[in-house]
Amino acid sequence: MSVFVVTGGAGFIGSHLCDLLVARGHQVIAVDTLVTGAERNLAHHLQATKQAVRLLRVDVNHYLHIPGPIDAVIHLAGLPSPVDYVESPLETLKSSSLGTYHALGLARAKGAKFLLASTSEIYGDPEVHPQREDYTGNASPVGPRAVYYEGKRFAETLTMAYCRCFGVDTRIARIFNTYGPRMRADDGRVVPAFVCAALRGEPLTIFGDGSRTRSFCYVSDLVEGLCRLLEADYHDPINLGMPCETTLRELAELVLRLTGAKSEIRFLEEREDDPRVRRPDITRAQSLLKWEPTTPLEEGLRATIEYFCMSIEPGGPGT
Repeated sequence: MSVFVVTGGAGFIGSHLCDLLVARGHQVIAVDTLVTGAERNLAHHLQATKQAVRLLRVDVNHYLHIPGPIDAVIHLAGLPSPVDYVESPLETLKSSSLGTYHALGLARAKGAKFLLASTSEIYGDPEVHPQREDYTGNASPVGPRAVYYEGKRFAETLTMAYCRCFGVDTRIARIFNTYGPRMRADDGRVVPAFVCAALRGEPLTIFGDGSRTRSFCYVSDLVEGLCRLLEADYHDPINLGMPCETTLRELAELVLRLTGAKSEIRFLEEREDDPRVRRPDITRAQSLLKWEPTTPLEEGLRATIEYFCMSIEPGGPGT
């Protein structure tokens, strides 16, 4: 039985990854401050008679020590939502720098594999479309989103330095927009924002004219890609995401149709530093990992809507 450490393990993607690892017979140590993660995301494991998941309430921005053998460290801890990194810019930078440093140090000390969860945000407002891993991006280091994507750039650089200098067995996943159950209703990302507004009968707010695009990958597909990447012998970055794109207006209209809501779509002034397009070239993942998403957007949204129907109160602030 392998032992995996998942930083950010009580978060949205982290908890789904814990589910998959446990289903495959592994032992998991979830490390989380529970600032943006939630213990309820792991409750089904923590309450089990035979616990395959152990939750450690530890801040990866400080020295990270876990006794016993560890086979892999998967570093997901961070503040990926716009609400969080705008409100907590220094903590966002710390999780990508100090957090990655400490997670890499743990992997090095244990002789464990290391997987960094990076982001498509490092491509900025791309001038190459779709985005390949060899594209270095078009991003401002002083824009409002920079604390997140520049932090992840540093994290990638640090990860490769540990690989080259110390021989740590590293991997880097560049994750594109991911959605599904266990997202926070108030985290500022477009899928929970649209779904929760529709369920409450509130306007769906779009910044700009609705023509900006994103690619939406369902979370179960994403965590399968992370597991395959962990098993691959490859150190350079690999894009993980849905290789097709949807305009924000199309997404809003689909959410309204699936929820049956009569909410209006409201258009506001464009936000600074907001990418016009976002779609991954996943040729590398298809070739090396034999991976690509299989969940259609409508199917994934139905499951996400069902989750939010059970987790928010009409007119309330959400969870």
